[in-house]
Amino acid sequence: MKMLIVTDGSFEARNALNFASQIVQRVAEPPTILTVIADSTDRLSYRAKDILARALELVGVPDALTQVRIGETFEIILREANEGDFDLVIMGDKRPRNFITRILWGSIAIKMAESAPCSVIVVRGKTSRIQRILLCDSGAGLSSLPSRLVVQLSDLLDGEEDVTVLHVMSQMSAGPGVRGSQLRADAQELVEERAPEGEMLERDIQMLEKPGIHPSPKVRHGLVVDEILAEARSGDYDLVVVGAHSTGGPQSFLLDNIAHQIMKRINRPILIVREKRELDQAQ
Repeated sequence: MKMLIVTDGSFEARNALNFASQIVQRVAEPPTILTVIADSTDRLSYRAKDILARALELVGVPDALTQVRIGETFEIILREANEGDFDLVIMGDKRPRNFITRILWGSIAIKMAESAPCSVIVVRGKTSRIQRILLCDSGAGLSSLPSRLVVQLSDLLDGEEDVTVLHVMSQMSAGPGVRGSQLRADAQELVEERAPEGEMLERDIQMLEKPGIHPSPKVRHGLVVDEILAEARSGDYDLVVVGAHSTGGPQSFLLDNIAHQIMKRINRPILIVREKRELDQAQ
């Protein structure tokens, strides 16, 4: 798995580096650590070297590659993600301090999640060892979210995680064939009734049943964003996983409104898993 870790020396970036350190230890290929500066003055160049030196200490991989790039931060990170053929970008969420700028443009991390050609982890809030994972599968897309996680990002899983596969039953989005009782059913009842959502959860669990991984299905009822955020808080998860869907272009995908709202409101690390480049047209 090829990883790009972004840092600017801020508290948010250091938080992301600490979170990334547990992942890079599982990956054979050394990560690339990138910092971006506005211009090449001696003062900024010296600071960039200091930022990268500190990043190497935090990540704990002496042979990690380091890069200093000059230019506009978002454009540079996106270009590196495209040209470097990375599987995963990890970065902290440093939001603009100016309220108007924040409303109009949002954070660079959210923009990356919407534009990157690969999966992105946005590190926010309290971080800890990845032991409890909340995987939010809507069933949308060409491939299931668990299959994307296992196939594309298997190094994320150390083999000792508890993975909760969550599906939210929302009456607003229910199809015409969904009975009222199913809108109140728990995961086991949906599986036993062979409901479409139950079959999806059963497939997800089978996909995740690898040595050391402990998957379990869960269903909540209500508004999708609210229920996902409530589950993330109540379950004290270390990582929340959502999906993004290909829009057909080789370097673009759709971060739908639900995923976007979750990213804006959640206060813990979140992984956005995209359908990798049209599934490479190989599956």
